[in-house]
Amino acid sequence: MTPTEALASWVADSDYDAIPTDVRREAKRALLNYLGCALGGSIEPALDTAVRVLAPYSGPKTAQLLGRAEVFDPLHAALLNGIGSHVHEYDDTLPKNYIHPSPPVASALFAYAAANPVDGRRFVEAFVLGFETESRVGNAVYPAHYDAGWHITSTAGVFGAAAAVGRLLGLTSRQMVWAFGLAATQAAGIREMFGSMAKSFQPGRAAQNGYTSALLAQADFTAGERALEGPRGFAAVTAQRYDLDKITDGLGEEFDLRVNAYKPYACGLVVHPTIDGCSRIRERHRPAPESIEAVRLRVAPLVLDLCNHKTLNRALQSKYSIYHAAAIGLARGKGGLREFTDEAVRDPVLARLRSLTTATPDPAVTEDQVHIEVQLSSGEVLELFVEESLGNLRRPLSDEQLEEKFRDQAVLALPADVVERVIDQCRRIDELDDVGELVRATAPSTGGAAAGAA
Repeated sequence: MTPTEALASWVADSDYDAIPTDVRREAKRALLNYLGCALGGSIEPALDTAVRVLAPYSGPKTAQLLGRAEVFDPLHAALLNGIGSHVHEYDDTLPKNYIHPSPPVASALFAYAAANPVDGRRFVEAFVLGFETESRVGNAVYPAHYDAGWHITSTAGVFGAAAAVGRLLGLTSRQMVWAFGLAATQAAGIREMFGSMAKSFQPGRAAQNGYTSALLAQADFTAGERALEGPRGFAAVTAQRYDLDKITDGLGEEFDLRVNAYKPYACGLVVHPTIDGCSRIRERHRPAPESIEAVRLRVAPLVLDLCNHKTLNRALQSKYSIYHAAAIGLARGKGGLREFTDEAVRDPVLARLRSLTTATPDPAVTEDQVHIEVQLSSGEVLELFVEESLGNLRRPLSDEQLEEKFRDQAVLALPADVVERVIDQCRRIDELDDVGELVRATAPSTGGAAAGAA
């Protein structure tokens, strides 16, 4: 079989019991992390604007949005869930390909579950299959695809969303091939949008487009059947170099959920080491911000490619600023939601520290490392090398830390007692008779629920 056919057959014919127990457990951790991010982002201006603008264009209102009172059609709900879950840059990340894997897949699945009864076992199975599809497609074209400027979360994510929803719809392997073809022709998203509302729009659109692909394929809407490997297919068109074997090698035995990472800081992954290291310097030495005369960083070249914003005009830009990362670590010792607001950008203490910070690319430094020197007015230099930052695979967030991260975000949208009930439902999502109950539990008290069809 071709790579497209092999992947489609695996998704269509897979079995829940064949998914290893540890992979299912990690899927529940990923879904908990995702839902916390969606709730935290549910009150953000980007989502407010999208909801207001798109509401008149919604079809039958059958799908409750996550963390909001509004009800949309499932396709728009997938888009809007995707915007909310990604807007804070707090979602999970695969270090091997820099995909934020959960937003495209889970946004589509929760939109589907809001409008259609689906039990927790089937939901978790569909999530695992969609996650793996997305990551394997990304692995095949990374890094050339990413280096060319594609936003790999959305371009690979559309395949994951198609696989996940297609699984719930019961697509045959041939229909799944068509779903992948329809996904491939809708794969989009560019890195030039980073630091703006459009970045979160991209995984939302991937969720919506993947959902659309599955619906059309279910109705035998045909597509090219060599979507991934064809001479004018996804890989050849979007990457100068690619390895299609990465789509099928170890399929069904090796799962990228095992190497998923969860962010301790609400910003781009590559600046996490700097926040981590500067926070450690603050904790150990307590330098007064006004005593700092210079901050010198040696970072991986990719850091400056992605996060070289020094003059900041809006909060979203600060999530892609290596200079802001150093400033919040040294001045505040943390990188939560409140460190990436307009108020934080305007904070004169942080602005001064940003202006004093320089960053030099060093090919010997990995994306998970940083070398930091903080020069004080006394002449003392505080130095630290971060070998592995918090949140990576060797320093992962515990279940307790994930739940605390969930609470920190979810309380922005829901009362504390409701937050605890939602956490409990997330812990046992695979036991739920109807995942729609979980979606409706996230709605504010003024919201309502509706039932409908795919």
